[in-house]
Amino acid sequence: MDGHFALKKIEELQPQVVTLDLEMPGLNGIDTLKEITRRWRLPVIVVSSHSTAGASITLKALSLGAFDFVAKPEDVSAKMPEIAAELIKKIGAAAQSTGVHPQFLPHDTPAPLGAKLQPLAPTRIIAIGVSTGGPNALQYLFSNLPSDFPGSILVVQHMPDGFTELFAKRLDDCCQIRVKEAQSGDLLVAGRALIAPGNRHMKIKKLPLGNVAMLSEEGPVNGHRPSADVLFHSVAQEFGSQATGVLMTGMGEDGAAGLGEIRSAGGFTVAQSAETCVVYGMPKAAIERGYAMRVAHLQDMPGILQAQCAVDRGRGETVEVKRAANTGSN
Repeated sequence: MDGHFALKKIEELQPQVVTLDLEMPGLNGIDTLKEITRRWRLPVIVVSSHSTAGASITLKALSLGAFDFVAKPEDVSAKMPEIAAELIKKIGAAAQSTGVHPQFLPHDTPAPLGAKLQPLAPTRIIAIGVSTGGPNALQYLFSNLPSDFPGSILVVQHMPDGFTELFAKRLDDCCQIRVKEAQSGDLLVAGRALIAPGNRHMKIKKLPLGNVAMLSEEGPVNGHRPSADVLFHSVAQEFGSQATGVLMTGMGEDGAAGLGEIRSAGGFTVAQSAETCVVYGMPKAAIERGYAMRVAHLQDMPGILQAQCAVDRGRGETVEVKRAANTGSN
């Protein structure tokens, strides 16, 4: 009925998993979530409206320690089987998870003004695949990279359409590197991360005037669009030994095969450790197949990526970033 009732029931029933509507009378969803994570550190799956306001409050919930979320469209009845299947899968994963990792919950600390540098040609291309637990893991990783980070980062985070743009802006506001939702034609530049938009695959292509990201609406791969395997395959083909593939916390096996392709092409591959994953599915699948050259704790990943990109930064040439009149900078 409301948050106060929920807290009493949690104390009485001691559940393994909680599903939480963010829109409730009395004690609202966000305040209820704060109490749950403070008192019990239970995995909480947020049920959120599929709207701009809903996306914003959902990202807030994830930053406070929510395990994952399920987006609720306006016409719930028409998509009830899909929502139910997604919720069941996430409840199962939450029940097997280790709960909240307080040490990796982000702080809303804005990046220093003027800290973001002019774009240079990157020394290395870094492709990241991540799912459940990804928003906090990425914020931790990106907030520990300097503004002059010499690599170009491409991210597939399993997240619905309408959420990724706000997520990218949130990261950009609190990290020294630049972060944006990818658009077709975005240049791959040092010190910037491109987040694949929800419901579109992201690939990369080498062109005479610069290397760019390309978006596609091809069918889902491994049940996902965007898919980490699609990105990793493209990175392996185009950049080979200049590429680094990273698989982080998430359900399922998306990205495992693609990480193997990056390794076979001469690139470097990393998988996040079980101890620091919210869900160990994606990294575990790659590790068990022998595709991860290194298994690393989340807190060690910033240093690993910087070491991979460590070359003479003076070689980088300034890249012209053209501004489209109606879409903002690429």
